[in-house]
Amino acid sequence: MSFRDDAEDGRGDLRKPFLHTGSWYRMGSRMGSSMLGSSQALRDKSISVVACVLIVALGPIQFGFTSGYSSPTQSAIIEDLGLTVSESLMIAAIPNIIGWLAISFARDSSFLYMGRLLEGFGVGIISYTVPVYIAEIAPQNLRGSLGSVNQLSVTLGIMLAYLLGLFVEWRILAVLGILPCTILIPGLFFIPESPRWLAKMGMTEDFETSLQVLRGFDADISIEVNEIKGVKRNLTSTTRASMRSVASTTRRTTIRFADLKERRYWFPLMVGIGLLMLQQLSGINGVLFYSSTIFEAAGVKSSNAATFGVGAIQVIATAVTTWLVDKAGRRVLLIVSSFGMTLSLLVVAVSFFLKDVVSSDSSVYSIMGILSVVGVVAMVVTFSLGMGAIPWVIMSEILPINIKGLAGSIATLSNWFFAWVVTMTANLLLDWSSGGTFTIYMVVSAFTIVFVTLWVPETKGRTLEEIQWSFR
Repeated sequence: MSFRDDAEDGRGDLRKPFLHTGSWYRMGSRMGSSMLGSSQALRDKSISVVACVLIVALGPIQFGFTSGYSSPTQSAIIEDLGLTVSESLMIAAIPNIIGWLAISFARDSSFLYMGRLLEGFGVGIISYTVPVYIAEIAPQNLRGSLGSVNQLSVTLGIMLAYLLGLFVEWRILAVLGILPCTILIPGLFFIPESPRWLAKMGMTEDFETSLQVLRGFDADISIEVNEIKGVKRNLTSTTRASMRSVASTTRRTTIRFADLKERRYWFPLMVGIGLLMLQQLSGINGVLFYSSTIFEAAGVKSSNAATFGVGAIQVIATAVTTWLVDKAGRRVLLIVSSFGMTLSLLVVAVSFFLKDVVSSDSSVYSIMGILSVVGVVAMVVTFSLGMGAIPWVIMSEILPINIKGLAGSIATLSNWFFAWVVTMTANLLLDWSSGGTFTIYMVVSAFTIVFVTLWVPETKGRTLEEIQWSFR
């Protein structure tokens, strides 16, 4: 029985998309058949993968803007609203994206709580959906680079928040935070649905149309269509079996928690959760959210300007990762990134420990202050070279499509939970001991090297179906 037959047999169970994004290419296809022919219509209305990625990247820019909002505005918010440090900590800890207006018109801390809570729902969805969508639409040879655009957009949003925070008042900055999603919403109507999601739902005609639009009308998509369908001709039986993952899930699209006991499910889930958990426990959000405080403790006078400098460096380093990830491979960049973070955090920890025992008037004290700033910048750079972007790329690649919703939600939840833990504890730990705080983060980064070496697979140069079959 063919893939199309399977889909037709279960037509009553098919789920239609809630939002029919990319409706223009469906209309173009119908117009082509009745007027000038579908080929001309699709040729005129084709859209590249890069264009789709740039549209959905507006979501991570919003994500990054939200993350970076706290650093340049924290002291002004506390002063204007009369908040305590613990209240501002709680507000900064809750992830964010839709409540900018509530923040902008805030009259007391309750508005800030509500705004951050509302933003959290949007950011939580974006942080999972965007990397998965990019992985499912990207061609194999560009999947890593295009997937890294997600984190590049996050760092760009953080940098913009830092930069604008130097010049505008915090309420105006909150209003500006609305812009990325305001542009994103209409943009969604001009991009096609994920071909793999359509294939999973048994919507074969839409699946092939979507893939043709993404690859361009003149591209031959027959091989990729067969790979996704699981119909590889003229190959060994083993290789054919490795391509059945999506085709088999058209007959069964639900998954139970009990099924997660199977290695093909629990192992990729463990790797995805582990990477996203270690990404946060390395302390990056604590460093970014409270970078101004850290620079002040290090003796930097213009801490907000220094924070913007860190944001700009992070964008450049992440752009380098976007270029390298499909050349060097995921595992190599993760190991290099974790090793660099470990050394950087060691430098910062030693610097703060020595500052605590030497006189503030001595030259050693000044040198340690400079060294701690250099270490923090190096930590952010090395994080951006691997641990920033690649955990999301790998998570979107290794999860089987029939558990992507459940497993991806669990992995994203774990990431945000530990982001909350780090953000809640960062200021408290820094008050306790700056050197001790960075020592804890250093130990986590050192363990990440071991985790990646032992358990994280290399996914460069492999189709999603091949990657997922390897866990069976």
